[in-house]
Amino acid sequence: MSVGNVGNASDVLSQYQLQRRDDAGGNSELGRNEFMELMLAQLKNQNPLEPQDNGEFISQLAQFSSLEEMQKLSGRVDDVVGQFRSTQALQASAMVGKSVLAPSGVGVLGAEGEVSGTIQVPASTGGLRLSVQSQSGELVRQMDLGSAPAGVTSFSWDGQDGNGNPLPPGPYRIVAEASYPEGTLQLGTMVSANVDSVSLGRNGSVTLNLAGMGSIALSEVQQIN
Repeated sequence: MSVGNVGNASDVLSQYQLQRRDDAGGNSELGRNEFMELMLAQLKNQNPLEPQDNGEFISQLAQFSSLEEMQKLSGRVDDVVGQFRSTQALQASAMVGKSVLAPSGVGVLGAEGEVSGTIQVPASTGGLRLSVQSQSGELVRQMDLGSAPAGVTSFSWDGQDGNGNPLPPGPYRIVAEASYPEGTLQLGTMVSANVDSVSLGRNGSVTLNLAGMGSIALSEVQQIN
């Protein structure tokens, strides 16, 4: 570490911070010893006719101590964040192969021949209806679920059309509607889906890749089956 130009500086702490930035790409780390070396070099090179005030040195020592503690604290926080992300990744990976309940207007009919989920009912209704449409928009099944109170209502589709014929596996659009005095209102649905894989973002975010339904954030999952 070069200290030959310290005599031209009036602030050791500034020189120390500048040297840290210069060495950021290398393997060296500046600490208490390097700081003291800079301070001693400044004392040796100061103008004897205008010596540095002792109070300024004490102030710089106090600032350095505060800076050093902040750097240590930052390192501890980074360690905690790293451990949290590792734990989160392990927990998310354990969800692969499981079924989750997530907000979606699409249900995937699989080998088990069933699509299930829930409907968010904002207010009690005397006419709740569930429609199932193919990818082309063709209505393949319609079920009248009757009256429903405000809250969450479960639904299940057996994978058959209105005539009892089994339909091929694949994605189907799920549309829930409720009748109210002011008209018909389309409602939000939650659909069960299998977790194929998990993706981890650089910022620690966790994304679940659902079979036939794309990706959703872990925070959107309402239930793990």
